[in-house]
Formats: sequence, C-alpha cells, structure tokens
Amino acid sequence: MKLNLFQVDAFAERPFEGNPAAVVPLDTWLSDEQMLAIAAENNLAETAFFVAEEDGYRLRWFTPTLEVELCGHATLATAHVILTRLKPELDHVVFQTRSGTLMVRRGDNGKDNGKLVMDFPARASKPMPIPRDLGPMLGVTPRILLSGANLIAVFDSAADVARLRPAFEPLGKYLGPRNQGLIATAPGDADSGFDFVSRFFAPSHGVEEDHVTGSAHCDTTPFWAKKLKKNEMIARQISSRGGTVGCRLDGERVYLEGACADYLQGTISIGDGS
Repeated sequence: MKLNLFQVDAFAERPFEGNPAAVVPLDTWLSDEQMLAIAAENNLAETAFFVAEEDGYRLRWFTPTLEVELCGHATLATAHVILTRLKPELDHVVFQTRSGTLMVRRGDNGKDNGKLVMDFPARASKPMPIPRDLGPMLGVTPRILLSGANLIAVFDSAADVARLRPAFEPLGKYLGPRNQGLIATAPGDADSGFDFVSRFFAPSHGVEEDHVTGSAHCDTTPFWAKKLKKNEMIARQISSRGGTVGCRLDGERVYLEGACADYLQGTISIGDGS
C-alpha cells in the first residue's frame, strides 16, 4: 500500500523554522498499530492522519510513542495541506477530533495573507504548590505553578525560560503519571515585540522539547490574557527553531494564527503486515 506524505513546518515563515509535522491523508483508517509505526518511523513530534467525512475530516495525531488528545501544529499543517494542495477552493476546513470540533480558516486577509487561524478550546489551569524537586529538575525554580491539561511553570523573565536545562529522565517520571507536559513561560522582553514566551517539555510522551506547540497556547493564552489584561497577544516559543503564534482569547475559545512552510512531499509504502 502506498500513501502520500507531506512534511510541513508549522508556525514558520520559511523551511527549517517552526515545528515540523508529517501529514498523511487516508481513504480509510489504518490500524492504530500501523499509524503508530509510521509516526515512530517519521520520528517527528507529531504525525497527523485524516480521513474525509461528509462535513469535513476526522483527524488524529500520533507522537512516536502514543496518540494524543490535541495537537496544534499538526492541525495547522494538515489544514495547510488541504487548503493549498488538496482543496484550494475552500476558505476553511472542519476537523472532528478527540478534543471536539476544530476549525481552521484562512487568515483575516484571505488567500493573500499566507496565514491560517485555528479555533481551539481555551483550557483553564489552577495554582498548585511547587514541588521541592521541580526547580532542580528544570534548572530554575518557577515563581508560580499551575495545573490543567498541562503544568504551567511561570518565570520572571524570558531569560529564565531560555536558560532552562531540564533533567528529562526525572522530569518524565514526574509528568508521566499525571499524563501532562510542562509549559515554561514568562512575559516577553519590553523591546522584543512579544507579549509572552514559552518552551514546552513532554518527555513522558516521547518528546523532550517540542519546537512550537499550538495546543500549549490553549493553556497559556487564558493565563496571560488575565495577567496582561489584553485578549490579543503575540507569543514566541523560544526553542532552538523558534516560532511565532498569534493568540486571541474569546470566551471559552482560543484563536491561534500562524504560517506554514512546505518542506517535502512523497510517498511511503507499508506492507500488509506492518
């Protein structure tokens, strides 16, 4: 069986920036074991698989080790493939997922904008005590710790976030039973042009540090909107590749805007027993 595969750099203005995702269109679903094997072979943070349905598409995401509930950058990459390669006549695409209905539309300036806007759920977090060993695991002790879909470790400055050097083995053991990743975030520097910055660590999910994590901004956008008293913000994920995410909070929804850059298109072959 031959399958098309696209690799797209999401939240990127050009290749080799942002977060790479593999996108695999399917006519019918493969087995979970086959999709996980393809994701492991791709060895990217996420591989997205989708099947057309009557009113849109069913979308699933796999890391190299497991299926996840929500992935922003692979959703953006999938919408990019559909809207630029498969169905360029559309102005938006609707996905049914394990996190409900997600919509991605072309940016506010239409086809010439080059960006896409994702409609995602806003996810609330609550303060929690800071474990004594978290600081040593991260390299810097956060000022505030919150828990929700992920842990959010809030630091005083972007420099604090940049100099984190996590000990991934103990951090993974700590996060694994909680089924969470950890977002490290801080306000942006005054002259940076960014309202807040972040990094994202998910060693228990097979991803030590993610390059740009759309879903993490479902957690950080509500926090920073309240903290900064503004609902529209520009965020920067300061990983080694880096990426910029436009964020807007509207009630219980978060709108995330970003660009995509094509990297490659090809085919993969899987045997009946794979």
